[in-house]
Amino acid sequence: MKTITTFALAVGLALAAIANQTLAKDYFDQADQVTPLLPGMAIPAFTAQTPAGETVVFAPEQIEKPFVLTFYRGGWCPYCRAHLGEMRLAEAELVKLGFDVYFMSPDQPSFLAESIQLAQQQAADEEKFDYQLLSDADMSVARAFRIAFKVEDELVEKYKQWNIDLEKASGHDHHLLPAPAVFLVGTDGVIQFQYVNPDYKIRLAPAILLAAAKDYLKRQPN
Repeated sequence: MKTITTFALAVGLALAAIANQTLAKDYFDQADQVTPLLPGMAIPAFTAQTPAGETVVFAPEQIEKPFVLTFYRGGWCPYCRAHLGEMRLAEAELVKLGFDVYFMSPDQPSFLAESIQLAQQQAADEEKFDYQLLSDADMSVARAFRIAFKVEDELVEKYKQWNIDLEKASGHDHHLLPAPAVFLVGTDGVIQFQYVNPDYKIRLAPAILLAAAKDYLKRQPN
């Protein structure tokens, strides 16, 4: 009986240690392991930087307008640039509907403008993108939204061979990226809709986002 009790205690301590380690780790080892915040959950308070380096504060209890927050991997990512281009029509419609629309990446503030310039070139039209870009260079926001994952060292080095330097882009050596994601947040600070896909090649269709936004507005009291 004493042996069983001792074994049970050892297992319990081991599990507790693993649990504490998991809680202390605010990112995931692979993109397909992320456990993002879900609809019905309140967003955490967070800050981000504008291209000019100014700090923007988001507090759940002080939200005046519903907003859409899109996380993308960076201006270096062609799939992200394509998605930014696709989102221009949805962004304009969302603003008309009364939403604020933000696009956030790990790019440091000075790199954000390049994201739009490259997306503009990739879209191959003359319409200018007028997006509200935000920098999450230290990945604190992506961590809080539970979508941050660590890029394997081998892939980091392979990226460099393709002239993609994650450390230069973010100004940090964390080697973290966000799983591409979109969150629609109501004025109460609660997530109303979200889309997260570990496969960076598959992005949310603008039409689906607009449908979710209109559905949210229909559910609001007059």
